[in-house]
Amino acid sequence: MAKKLVAVLAVLIAILAITVAPAAQACTRAVYKAGDARIVTGRTMDWYEDLYSDFWVFPKGMKRNGGVEPDPINWVSKYGSITTSAYDIATADGMNEEGLVANVLYLAEANYGNLDGKPALSVGAWGQYALDNYANVAEAVEGLSAEPFRIIAADLPNGFSAGAHLSLSDVTGDSAIFEYIDGKLVIHHGVEYDVMTNSPIYDEQLPLNAYWKEIGGLTFLPGTNRASDRFARASYYLGAVPKFDDPREAVAAAFSVIRNASVPLGITDEAQPNVSTTIWRTVSDQKSLTYYFESTISPNVFWVEMDNLNLQEGAKPMKLELKGHPILVGEVSAMFEPAEPFPWL
Repeated sequence: MAKKLVAVLAVLIAILAITVAPAAQACTRAVYKAGDARIVTGRTMDWYEDLYSDFWVFPKGMKRNGGVEPDPINWVSKYGSITTSAYDIATADGMNEEGLVANVLYLAEANYGNLDGKPALSVGAWGQYALDNYANVAEAVEGLSAEPFRIIAADLPNGFSAGAHLSLSDVTGDSAIFEYIDGKLVIHHGVEYDVMTNSPIYDEQLPLNAYWKEIGGLTFLPGTNRASDRFARASYYLGAVPKFDDPREAVAAAFSVIRNASVPLGITDEAQPNVSTTIWRTVSDQKSLTYYFESTISPNVFWVEMDNLNLQEGAKPMKLELKGHPILVGEVSAMFEPAEPFPWL
């Protein structure tokens, strides 16, 4: 009886999510655990227009602020990182030199509340703050639980609300999901939280996924582009693919999982405004500190080996222009050029 009740509730939640979800964009993040103690985190960026993304390299020792006046939070970066920007006003994705990976995904239900007398942080700097300040997920959970700032989210350049939630993973496979719901910070912390998509909120995604686990992936998997269906597929395939010992196969496995959760190029659906086409994917090998990037409209994957970067204090921030969708292949660390960091949203 209890199992039937869970299934009914899951279906009702799914229907509500479909019916009331406002216009939003979609992404998928999955943490793959390989056989050689290698953790590989992959994500898709699903968006309905070009994000004008670029690669950025930020060294340690950078003086930062939250980008929101009149009282922004200030910090000095403890760790260097490589990131992918969105509109060059936000860090959408990245990995720091300790192997901590941050993925920022859209969440229509995000509500950051009021400042409550605390310093402000632009939502565009949320992922970067984590990469700059923490070596692992446990540190991040402890630090962010204290809420040293409150988030301010101005509208995006296209007029959309900048609602987002944040996922972190580290070299041990530890994982955490951070969401602001009704002005309150909600954290899900543990290795079991290895998948994240979009609406509904994470507390409602979990029973939906439990429903599909009970059915079993070999019996039936949901095949639509909705966030809850992508969550179920990514969760199933993370457990189904082998735990490869070979690093190349491990990266390929992570890519295969998130490609399975991708939305084909150009797909739109007026009945599902929270579904958008996949425009790029990243895969972070957190053992070798290699950051891979795949544009949907380019034929090749390219990557950066962080050991080839100068992340020491006093080094200059660097940029690799991806606007215009250049066709790149192989290891591209030598292609970065010095650049002034962008201002936060």
